[in-house]
Amino acid sequence: MFNNRLSGLKPEKVFKYFGEISAIPRGSGNMDAISSYCCRFASERNLRYFSDEANNVVIFKNGSKGRENEEPIILQGHLDMVCEKTSECTIDFKTDPLDIQIDGDFVFAKGTTLGGDDGIAVAYCLALLDSDDISHPPLEIVLTTDEETGMFGAEVIDVSSLKSKRMINIDSEDEGTLWVSCAGGARVDIDAEFVSSSVSGTVCEISLSGLHGGHSGAEIHNGYANANKLMGRILKEISGSVDFTIVSIQGGSMDNAITRECNCRIAITSECEALFKCINRLKSVLKKEYASTDPDLNLCIRQADDSKKCISKADSERIINLLCELPYGVITMSEEIEGLVKTSLNLGVIKTNENSVSMTFLCRSSDDSERIELTNRLLDIVKKYSAKACVHSEYPAWEFKKDSVLQSVFADAYYDLFGTKMTVTAIHAGLECGLFCGKISGLDCVSFGPDIFDIHTPDERLSISSVSRMWEYLLEVLKRI
Repeated sequence: MFNNRLSGLKPEKVFKYFGEISAIPRGSGNMDAISSYCCRFASERNLRYFSDEANNVVIFKNGSKGRENEEPIILQGHLDMVCEKTSECTIDFKTDPLDIQIDGDFVFAKGTTLGGDDGIAVAYCLALLDSDDISHPPLEIVLTTDEETGMFGAEVIDVSSLKSKRMINIDSEDEGTLWVSCAGGARVDIDAEFVSSSVSGTVCEISLSGLHGGHSGAEIHNGYANANKLMGRILKEISGSVDFTIVSIQGGSMDNAITRECNCRIAITSECEALFKCINRLKSVLKKEYASTDPDLNLCIRQADDSKKCISKADSERIINLLCELPYGVITMSEEIEGLVKTSLNLGVIKTNENSVSMTFLCRSSDDSERIELTNRLLDIVKKYSAKACVHSEYPAWEFKKDSVLQSVFADAYYDLFGTKMTVTAIHAGLECGLFCGKISGLDCVSFGPDIFDIHTPDERLSISSVSRMWEYLLEVLKRI
């Protein structure tokens, strides 16, 4: 099971277990195998553990010699990963291992996301549990499921067996930064029903690809184009030159990933020349507009296979107008922390069903009342276009704790090890810390992690040297707390 390409990397045990879990399919919603692996790991080492119906796993380990009676510490991460791949990649995320590769200082997966978010937390935790020469208080290792699709594992986990009031979340991707607060979030599912009609004319497929993509919390402020929203704009613009109906529209697979690709098939009753000319003009406009953020943007059109059914003309226009009016991106910036997004939303998924077009948004805000206002705004727009919407999977913001002992320990240890001050700040992306703070009264928690770049995209890569430094740092923190 161990991925031999990681042999020789240090810390050895961390990369050993990262290689092992990379061989286990663990996309959100596919948690049985990885959960069973963690349970076997604990059982083979005679460690007390439990798992629940949501496949969450909690593993306990006594404190090292002389520290058995100290207050325990929770180390927490999530087992699932975002499954994104390039159009050429043939990996089946439900059954196949990742194709792990090394390039200089980086580990990556060929053609897919790497799952460093949050596989590195799992690897750190397993390496700690499998070591007898590390100084630490009693450990309560909490590995949750389905974080990427709504924090469902953290939402339902029973924490009554946990004794600690301190938690280290290992789900951050920026070495030297300590996260002490994060945004809350909610999903909004939109369903626009349509009447079908028979296709007349020529069917063409418009493909938008090559966009940067990225994490819809950590990178939403970078201005990357969202393929789903951009397709709405494209369809609106060509409607002024060409008479058409929508056959189907499809883009994205995760609501927390900025969509990189979107395909739309349309049926036109006129000659294709005007449509092709319009698309070529838009391609030039968009490539110039997004030259700095999405330099590989590509817009193309081809004649597609015939289809028998399409969305009626009236419903096609209604869906295009709905798609165009729905907001996207940064809504407000923080008044307290310079450069921090306060409220945003991302249209991560759009797809055509039998009799409806569905869309999924992820709304985030560090102000719960502002998030609710944003979701209500979406509901009003949806109602205007005679569609339906449902708000679900809400999770609270993680509020800053002024008297945090953990913050001081982490900051002091970082300065002593590396000679520079750690950045202590908030993040717009959602972390499970808010849910655990709601479950454990008075919980003191922080979040840190090694450098991981371009998460939630097939360009995701994990810094080997950063993993080593942050492992050394974690061990130093465990000595001091």
